[in-house]
Amino acid sequence: MTTDQPVPLVDLAAAHAEIEAEVRAGFDRVLASGGYVKGPEVAGFEEEYAAFSGARHCVGAANGTDALELALRALDLPPGGGVVLPANTFVATAEAVQRAGLRPVLVDADPEHLLIDPARVAEVLADAVALLPVHLNGQLAPMAALLDLAGDRPVLEDAAQSQGARQDGRAYHGRISATSFYPGKNLGAYGDAGAVVTDDDELAAAVRLIGDHGSARKYAHERFGFNSRMDALQAVVLRAKLRRLPAWNEARRAAAARYDRLLAGLDGVTPPRTAPGNEHVWHLYAVRVGAGGGRRDALLAALNAAGIGAGVHYPVPVHRQPAFRHLGYGEGAFPVAERAAGELLTLPLFPQITAAQQERVVEVLAKALVA
Repeated sequence: MTTDQPVPLVDLAAAHAEIEAEVRAGFDRVLASGGYVKGPEVAGFEEEYAAFSGARHCVGAANGTDALELALRALDLPPGGGVVLPANTFVATAEAVQRAGLRPVLVDADPEHLLIDPARVAEVLADAVALLPVHLNGQLAPMAALLDLAGDRPVLEDAAQSQGARQDGRAYHGRISATSFYPGKNLGAYGDAGAVVTDDDELAAAVRLIGDHGSARKYAHERFGFNSRMDALQAVVLRAKLRRLPAWNEARRAAAARYDRLLAGLDGVTPPRTAPGNEHVWHLYAVRVGAGGGRRDALLAALNAAGIGAGVHYPVPVHRQPAFRHLGYGEGAFPVAERAAGELLTLPLFPQITAAQQERVVEVLAKALVA
């Protein structure tokens, strides 16, 4: 039996309740030491997240956008070179490319999984010095096909939404990967934080150097850099959460499977699909509800009015953002991404969500569909 209690889109308080004592003890250690930037907590997290990712190195950063920029700068790509990325991503992916002195080259998504489409990538390879696939909503982009296409071009993975996800048994496929630990991520800090992972010793050293003002020792600056370091308090939180992440991701999978069952047969709703070979971690559970006549927005309003914290992610693709008008893509350039932007509706999903909460979400959605 469902209740009329509100259901949040994400319940960060529930996650905090599970780790509160551990985080407080860690904060006490940091406060007593006075070491607020880098230090043993950050080094410990870097070692643990590298092992979790199956990579040799992890370098902490101040946030996920910086992590992408650090990785791009470390690759030493030709200035102004084209970096291929999907049009249906958060704007930070394109921002990092432009901030690194490179040029975003946008492509469309595949219509079934809404991941970057290798067929579209193949069409723009002549204009590319690197590929930047985005692992969207909790599952990996089609890495085998992209690596085949890339040839000797480096592949940087935007893994901000895929912490713990695997494809064909592996989390990390390209030359280098960047992630965000924004609070709402599967592995979220209590503020901004990010990281770069790689097997390449030289790339890891370059990322660390660039993110610390280009300096390996105080007042000696080997190359142009900037300040993007992880602070110790965020590392405390991330270490506590990382220990629980496999179980939390498993809970997300169970919740996604429950939504699949509850939504089965509900006309007008298309649940998300997992691509072959992917082990999804369900950062977001975004259904497609059709864009005609403002249908998605009406459903969102009905859910929110009933206390359901549904949301919309990326309602405006990158090429239609005023900040990226200079790229020269017009409306209709990426029809799959544009259509999805008007159809996708994100339902509440977090590790602690209950069956009763999910039943209420679907009950309200079903009523709104026929209203």
